[in-house]
Amino acid sequence: MSDELADAQRQHWQNTYTAHPGMYGEQPSAPAVHAAEVFHAAGAQDVLELGAGHGRDALYFARQGFTVQATDFSPIGLEQLQRAAQSQGVAERVTTAVHDVREPLPLPDTSVDAVFAHMLLCMALSTKEIHAAVGEIRRVLRPGGTFVYTVRHTGDAHYGAGTAHGDGIFEHGGFAVHFFPRHLVDSLADGWTLNEVHAFEEGDLPRRLWRVTQSLPR
Repeated sequence: MSDELADAQRQHWQNTYTAHPGMYGEQPSAPAVHAAEVFHAAGAQDVLELGAGHGRDALYFARQGFTVQATDFSPIGLEQLQRAAQSQGVAERVTTAVHDVREPLPLPDTSVDAVFAHMLLCMALSTKEIHAAVGEIRRVLRPGGTFVYTVRHTGDAHYGAGTAHGDGIFEHGGFAVHFFPRHLVDSLADGWTLNEVHAFEEGDLPRRLWRVTQSLPR
């Protein structure tokens, strides 16, 4: 992704969170509810959420008893998350960090049990940047760790619509999305166990997504 497009997307999200605090509501996403079940079954205790936004899923993980590290490139979204964590009584289980997923994660090797990312990897990231991000996720996960992520795919109604930025990225209504072909999911699971690729729909369009669960060898 070009720096110009990245900066425009960051500002767009900042403006969106400012204008619409708690824009996704307080209820967790369906993928987060599923991920919590998967993480509990795997014996995970700490969860890293990438692209946490204003925190509806991070806060759900905390209420489910996990220790949560939440990152996003929007300081405004994370400020809303922190205030909500205080009001929900889970602030001691939630830490936040401003982070651009194009940069290395500010965490040591093998330091978390599970990672969750809802529609982060299908932001305006190049294929190379997506692979680098998953490489970082692999680095910080402990052996046997689980990664659950969701992405919009090439069966989505907005695929091919709006402004084309190349590399599968199309901008529609101010939001740029990298629509995933299936072979990209498979390549990101190289060296992992690909546990599930679950197709689902979300929102009014509806958006068409895959929920992917993959794990590292123990």
